[in-house]
Amino acid sequence: MRDVAPRPIGYVGLSWQTLSDAAGEPVLARIAAEVEHALTRRRQDGTAGRTTPRMIARGNGWTVADVVCTCGPQDRPFEERHTHYTIAMVVAGSFQYRSALGDGLMTSGALMLGNQEQCFECGHQHGEGDRCVSFWYAPDYFERLAADAGARGRRLGFKVSRLPPLRPLAPLVARATAGVLGADGIPWEELAVRLATSALRSSAGVSSNPSGVPSNAEARVTRVARAIDRRPDAMLSLERLAREAGLSPYHFLRTFERVTGITPYQYVLRSRLRDAAARLLAESGKVVDVAFDCGFSDVSNFNRAFRSEFGVSPRIFRRT
Repeated sequence: MRDVAPRPIGYVGLSWQTLSDAAGEPVLARIAAEVEHALTRRRQDGTAGRTTPRMIARGNGWTVADVVCTCGPQDRPFEERHTHYTIAMVVAGSFQYRSALGDGLMTSGALMLGNQEQCFECGHQHGEGDRCVSFWYAPDYFERLAADAGARGRRLGFKVSRLPPLRPLAPLVARATAGVLGADGIPWEELAVRLATSALRSSAGVSSNPSGVPSNAEARVTRVARAIDRRPDAMLSLERLAREAGLSPYHFLRTFERVTGITPYQYVLRSRLRDAAARLLAESGKVVDVAFDCGFSDVSNFNRAFRSEFGVSPRIFRRT
């Protein structure tokens, strides 16, 4: 339950290795480790899957929590209700999300969106566990932000149920990820405001979530996405990813983009850049070392990709 508030094709410049050869542990893998620990405890105790929120920050009208879920294929999804306006950043794992606004697969870097009093359902048909940074907004607070962001009409909430990993949202997701790792100085109140307005503006330009994706196709994409999340710095060409999914490169490319909202190349690149951005905020290592550890073989390519994604250089991003 995520709404528990207060209560080589074109992979230019990427250094590819095999999963078994990749050195160092990505930030994304460290975040996922908490999910694995919770799943291990669940198996030892023989208990049912559940969500466990840990409050990170709160203010007048907003709350942020780190939410770890241990549900899996053996747990039957059930209907819940958003008690607040909700934006949940997926930082590890995956799950299926269904609401009146649409349904789709939630993967690392995506945003789950929910309006107050809206019913929804989450399932883990294709894999165990996930971890989200959830932002909950009181109705009057959120609706004031929506009006300030330019929303008009009687319904000021979200029109779609999810957002894929998008460039305008990348700096916000990276900072929240660093906050989960314990980085100091994360301005949570500013982040909550920027996230709400940015998600509203981004969702206005996103079409309704695709429905009717075959379950087996979603399962294959989930398996590949989780493998990328474990080692975003690993060497995985489109052909190899397609082989892992049991599809031809052409069909894998179409299926992956339809299910996640972005191409496999964009998914890998943005996973690496999120990993790098979180390291820059949470660790004191040199920029060049961060670039190499995150799978980039050329610092100039890393700087160029980072600036395109976050709007500033890695050094300026760290300072601000």
